[in-house]
Amino acid sequence: MLAPEYQRILSPLAAPEAGGGMRAKQIGREATSARVEGVRSRLKRLATRGWATEVEPGLFTLHEEPVPAAA
Repeated sequence: MLAPEYQRILSPLAAPEAGGGMRAKQIGREATSARVEGVRSRLKRLATRGWATEVEPGLFTLHEEPVPAAA
């Protein structure tokens, strides 16, 4: 199970509008660069853990295969 802040980051990626992927600035609607960098950092961490995929530098989608639950 993901922490609520990670769920908030992944939920826009599940929307139909995210078809080809989304950038951190699109997900983190706050205009400050520090907040966008925080979202980008979390997206990269989610990609490392298998929840998201970085299609190209800075462009993220949901991972196609579900992440296995911890036993």
